[in-house]
Amino acid sequence: MAVVQRLWVRHTRTDRLRFASHRDLARTLERALLRANIPMAYSQGFSPHPQISYAGAAPTGTASNAEYLELGLAEERNAQEIQQALNSALPPGMQIAQVGVSPGGALAERINASHWRIELRGVPAERATAAVEAFLAADSAPVQRVMKDGPRTLDTRAPVVSLAVSLSASPAIDRDCVILNLVVRHVTPAVRPDDVLAALRELADLVPPSPPMATRLAQGLLTDDGRLAEPLQGEAVSALADG
Repeated sequence: MAVVQRLWVRHTRTDRLRFASHRDLARTLERALLRANIPMAYSQGFSPHPQISYAGAAPTGTASNAEYLELGLAEERNAQEIQQALNSALPPGMQIAQVGVSPGGALAERINASHWRIELRGVPAERATAAVEAFLAADSAPVQRVMKDGPRTLDTRAPVVSLAVSLSASPAIDRDCVILNLVVRHVTPAVRPDDVLAALRELADLVPPSPPMATRLAQGLLTDDGRLAEPLQGEAVSALADG
């Protein structure tokens, strides 16, 4: 079935769904598309699949306000109606934040960096600041990650555009809670928040007493004035952290 219309979609990944795998989220979306009666176009062959392509999915265990995908439809539909129909069929932790008609080209070409917010509880600001300064001063910050083909060494320093420390503004959070604002370029293999935290541990022995909470705030193209351009609008919506 031929694709008549392509829609670009931004959705969230929060609450319990941050622990879901990419495959689980894909199945959740496909079931929602069926329930919402979205006229999907399908691939050819023995086992047809709905025409869905994903761009830079967040790693399991992280939350996100900015996950992107493209839907290929067999009929033209109103983007806002698609958003409403899908949100009625999706679980609370995966909601559609924005839908737009594709202007052409590949969605992935409009995304080359991410802005992450990493919450570290029980970590004094002075310790976090010293660790970040050591990281930024380093020429490289290698860490090991176990992949499908075995252990691999990654340089976490090179793709990091900025990394800065701030205090939590929430009165409900312990005063010894700091926020790391991380902006990282997309490379292959991707350098993830847990990789940067591993580098801070190696360089400065920064070990939070409780598990960190990472949330992707934005994805997009890095602009000349140090922001991320929203892929669906082309507007700069996420300021880079200082540092």
